[in-house]
Amino acid sequence: MIGRMKVAVAQLVGGIAPGSSSSVGSGAESGARFPYTRPLFLLLSPEEAQRAADHSSRPIVIPGQGRKGLLPWGAGYAEVINAGKSPRNEDQAAREVVIVESRNPTNSTRAKVINKDGESIEKEGSGFTFHYWALFDGHAGTGAAIMASRLLHLHICEQLRDIVNILQDYDVPPPICLSSDTEAVTAEGAKSSAHQGDWEPPTDSESRFLLEKEISHEYLVIGAIENAFKQMDIQIERERNSSSILGGCCALAVIYLLGKFYVANAGDSRAILIRNGDIIPLSNEFTPESERQRLQYLGCLQPHLLGNEFTHLEFPRRIQHREIGRKMLFRDYSMTGWAYKTIEEDDLKFPLVYGEGKKARVMATIGVTRGLGDHDLKVHCSNIHIKPFLSCMPEVHTGSSGLGDEITWNFEGPWVALVKRQTGLRRRHLCICHPSLWSYMTTLGSASP
Repeated sequence: MIGRMKVAVAQLVGGIAPGSSSSVGSGAESGARFPYTRPLFLLLSPEEAQRAADHSSRPIVIPGQGRKGLLPWGAGYAEVINAGKSPRNEDQAAREVVIVESRNPTNSTRAKVINKDGESIEKEGSGFTFHYWALFDGHAGTGAAIMASRLLHLHICEQLRDIVNILQDYDVPPPICLSSDTEAVTAEGAKSSAHQGDWEPPTDSESRFLLEKEISHEYLVIGAIENAFKQMDIQIERERNSSSILGGCCALAVIYLLGKFYVANAGDSRAILIRNGDIIPLSNEFTPESERQRLQYLGCLQPHLLGNEFTHLEFPRRIQHREIGRKMLFRDYSMTGWAYKTIEEDDLKFPLVYGEGKKARVMATIGVTRGLGDHDLKVHCSNIHIKPFLSCMPEVHTGSSGLGDEITWNFEGPWVALVKRQTGLRRRHLCICHPSLWSYMTTLGSASP
């Protein structure tokens, strides 16, 4: 086992160990529901798509060869293939304007129309519109990222349909419960004229046991986004064989809805808000180090997931057999500091979380702990599944945007350092980009709005 782990660690490239069950080459995925392509809004011709996949020249690809007006709100986007990492660019992006209609509309006399700038024009109707941008950092195959880029916004729309009427009535607190005929009751215990379900308000003797939390409307949106990520992951699992969905992906989405933006991150991607020259982080990275305690706790509660090959405890280094009986520093799931323990035979197993920084891995295989897909990912040369330790649930940050604000997000670290050095950015639009865009971002950073 130790020798197998050494080989796996030595061969790690891009976070996935070669030879694991999901590290199939990202060539043609026969039977795929969605054929491989670059993001649709790029409007690439076949010749342009072929040039974009050139690992030697690595051209910077932008929507429609830089023609203005292709993306609403003056948004910018650029990508470049990561040379030598995989035959194809496994990352994807999406930009959508989505109309959400109530599942059970009480007034169907209103509608929404989207103009050429992606703005919503209100006419008679019963819904609202949200703007959606997303990046998907794929690994071990292109299937999961492609499928998520085509369907995640639809899952978000589906989750929002049940609460359209509630969100539109912002002055009234969200109902604590819905009656059997899907109609609502207000937090104060009163029924609206349209809500005539079977709910009964609590009596005086019961009221002291029914303390209610105050739930804001934005938390309903956050819950809808979280459930949408979960449903997306379930669909990938369900269709991974019939639709040839290979690998997995981190997902970072920005939703602008009813005057607020929501940044949902499941993975190690980054999003920042630039406001008056100040940089405000809108996401946190989910890596084996940042989620060490969650991973160790799961391994402690369900040791069978470790396959009798790993230990949930963390040590500063690998333990040698001759050190059994000595005391060594260790850290358990309940600890942020370190303490000493007497080394036992069981401690010789490979650590669940191993390495530090960018080299930290879960089971010596993957360097990210949240995302979509990876349902067939196993430890190198074993039958131990890693998916139970990977979460599909995003962390959602919310806020209001103002004039001059700019939200920027990407996959890799070097570009964030570039942004921090250019706090004088004066652009007033969204910027979506992939790694290795130094010259392009420098040009944009010096441009006037």
